[in-house]
Amino acid sequence: MKLIIAIIQPGKLSAVKEALTHVEVVRLTVMDCQGFARQRGQTAAHREHECSVNLLRKVQLQIAVNEEFVQPTIDAIVEGGRTGESGEIGDGKIFVLPMDDCIRIRTGERGNEAI
Repeated sequence: MKLIIAIIQPGKLSAVKEALTHVEVVRLTVMDCQGFARQRGQTAAHREHECSVNLLRKVQLQIAVNEEFVQPTIDAIVEGGRTGESGEIGDGKIFVLPMDDCIRIRTGERGNEAI
């Protein structure tokens, strides 16, 4: 079992959800978040004063999958989240972490069956 965490552009959420549906990944958690990396934030004018906005709005996806769904999930996120053919700075990141256990609260099922 793996926990896939993806940070993507908010405008790409619909495309990523659609791509995930095509590979039969239909369970995910979505959270609004802020951050910056190579983009280094952006500069904005507010009432004639220029100010630096250090954090950019992003969306974080958390998806728990069994081993056979890891690569299809990654491929779907890349397909839906990439800007253009070769992508652009700020398209996001995907992190794949080991997941020791998963418990379905309703039934008490554990492990692969709970996902």
